[in-house]
Amino acid sequence: MDANIMEQTRITSAHLKRKAYLYIRQSSVRQVREHKESTLRQYDLKRRAVALGWPESEIVVIDDDLGRSAAFGGRGGFAELASEVGLGHAGMVMSLEASRLARNNGEWHRLLEIRALSGSLLLDEDGIYDPGQFNDRLLLGLKGTMSEVELHPIRARLKGGTLNKAARGELKLRLPIGLVYDPNDRVVLDPDSQVVHSLRLFFKTFRRTGSAMRTVREFHQKKIGFPRREFFGPRKGELIRGSLTCSRANYILHNPRYAGAYVFGRRKHVPKLPDGKYDVKWLSRDQRHTLIEDAHEGYISFAEYEENQKRPASNRVCKAGTDRPPGEGGALLQGLAVRGGCGREMNVRYNKQSDGLKPRYECAGEGRIFRQPRCQTIPGGGIDETIGKLLAAAMSPLALEVTLSVREELGRRIEEADALGRKQVERIGYEADPAQKRFMNVDPENRLVADVLESEWNTKLIEYREAKKVYERKREEDLSALNEKAKSRILELTGDFKKLWNNPATPDRERKRMVRLLIEDVTLVKDERLTLKVRFKGGALRILHPPKPQSSWERWRIDPGVVEEIDRLLEKHTYGETAVILNERGFKSGTGKSFDGQRVKRVRLAYKLKDRHQRLRERGYLTAEEAAQKLGISSGGLRAKRAAGRLSLKSFRVNDYNQRLYEDPDWTAVETETNNPRETGESRGLDKS
Repeated sequence: MDANIMEQTRITSAHLKRKAYLYIRQSSVRQVREHKESTLRQYDLKRRAVALGWPESEIVVIDDDLGRSAAFGGRGGFAELASEVGLGHAGMVMSLEASRLARNNGEWHRLLEIRALSGSLLLDEDGIYDPGQFNDRLLLGLKGTMSEVELHPIRARLKGGTLNKAARGELKLRLPIGLVYDPNDRVVLDPDSQVVHSLRLFFKTFRRTGSAMRTVREFHQKKIGFPRREFFGPRKGELIRGSLTCSRANYILHNPRYAGAYVFGRRKHVPKLPDGKYDVKWLSRDQRHTLIEDAHEGYISFAEYEENQKRPASNRVCKAGTDRPPGEGGALLQGLAVRGGCGREMNVRYNKQSDGLKPRYECAGEGRIFRQPRCQTIPGGGIDETIGKLLAAAMSPLALEVTLSVREELGRRIEEADALGRKQVERIGYEADPAQKRFMNVDPENRLVADVLESEWNTKLIEYREAKKVYERKREEDLSALNEKAKSRILELTGDFKKLWNNPATPDRERKRMVRLLIEDVTLVKDERLTLKVRFKGGALRILHPPKPQSSWERWRIDPGVVEEIDRLLEKHTYGETAVILNERGFKSGTGKSFDGQRVKRVRLAYKLKDRHQRLRERGYLTAEEAAQKLGISSGGLRAKRAAGRLSLKSFRVNDYNQRLYEDPDWTAVETETNNPRETGESRGLDKS
């Protein structure tokens, strides 16, 4: 009775004018599902608020955080409660215990401070508290501290047991596709032979190509499906065959379980401010809690797994001396070129030119750090040509052996793909057998069930026929690729390594693979002349001096003989007439193109040659105005008299627009009555000597 009187004295009319808020929370979905009594106890607090004087319509229940732990952030219901208290809308906040509201002192004390300022009360199972009073705030602070301390031993016991079991390799974890637990909880390979064969083919393809992207591309090109298991939803635990994706390929390559290793603690959840969510941080090998090699059977060795971890880094970084798989570009020394002097690896860049992409090797030096110019840049076309000639001379005796090994490798790939396709057809046929048995065992009188089972059986048979048809067509295509005629063509082609190397059908990627089989690195030295120091795999060293690469202006510079010919022709011809004569004689510009009037003009300007007009003026020839002035007539009268044949005055074309210069009338100018005068060949501009 005394407790009830005490509670009533704390509640005033100001509190009853505001709403009462009931906050309900449980830490996990499992607790909500299994610990129903705790949920009922929290909802029963609503009756206490009614008994204390709040109408039922003024009691707000906030249960948005059911199944969410207070040890982590991101609780929307708690945020709503805090905002309502801060706005002064809450007369009382009810919760079963302090741990329901908060599991850390930061949130708890902030909430107490807001309640003290707003004048709201706090009700739990033990009684009513006024955070505005010192003694109540002290007691509530102790309750919050005890709630936070209570969580530590619980978590420590749970985590300690988990880590101790993981250290022995006995903690059961979800296994990736291809690995399962046997009845004795030992990890074994999946009993489904098709799943095992798919994974073995995946690792073998990656070992050959050296790239996850090319492995995925090869699976797609050969139309090879890849298994995956559903872990959620209505199809949980079901095996599904889909397409291999890049994300799944990277997951498989980075998962040590495929190497037979037990691993625990590969990632860590790091809180992300200010929203309270968590980021996933992947830990390095030395930061993981447990790593037990050879804990169970795997698809690859642990040494091969570690080698696979280095592949992505070497694929991303163009570094000499690495096993970087060749790309699609045309630069033969990608990842092999070293700058002589500083010893840094040289990057590859491509310039877009009229005849395609042209490589260049460049050493950035310290330019990226200190904004300095590039250390060295060398055009790569001549260098690659020199390397190709060197390999053609060195490899011709081994060409046949290389061809046979390539042919055997192609045959093995086709056999692997064929075995996987055959197993896929067998699986579909196996699924059709149970459908047939169910149909045969049904009561014929039960037509509703019989019709459904018959339809299911027919569907399985159609799938089996289609899969078998696709398999047989693919098998014929693969076998035709390696028939005797094709084998003989390969042998004839690769009997001479030079033909294989120069064959336009040979991809740049394959040429670069050949280079990597023989060459360790190539040191490029560019000073007065270009020097290549080629270091072979066996340690042999060859020093070559190819022609020094020309800059663009040197490559496009016109032949001096052509310039001399243009200078001679401009004595008697315009730009257009000169271009016609040059083309008839087979001359080309510096870029390898035919001449026209504008190109002739650009050459004349570049080499500061005199044009037709300047040459005639220097020889004393006059414009129409100047000649007419000497004759005492207008320029129009001069042209009219010449057109009528009444004036014998020689003229010469100075450009392709029929502008002319005239000889001095003081030399030979006379008037005549001839109606059809004939100008000299020079005046008509027809001399092509």
